[in-house]
Amino acid sequence: NDGKVIRLVFPELTEERRKELAKDVKKKGEDTKVAIRNIRRDANDAVKKASKANEISEDEGKDLETDIQKLTDKYIKEVDDAIEAKTAEVMTV
Repeated sequence: NDGKVIRLVFPELTEERRKELAKDVKKKGEDTKVAIRNIRRDANDAVKKASKANEISEDEGKDLETDIQKLTDKYIKEVDDAIEAKTAEVMTV
């Protein structure tokens, strides 16, 4: 001990603790997906508002909604992949 290093010893994770961590990962992932969907809703509302105010055409509005949905699907898939990878990592002994 030279006064500059702190050593921490962590015990091995138990099966029960691994399951708790996996559950936490899934919950955080679900919270993230809800946030993404809320952003999608806000974006779609903005598109509808612009369409009603004749700032954009109806076709442009539909195209924007399609693009928003594609982005939403892309990021939801990324979150799902991250959840799956992290859960597998946590459950690995």
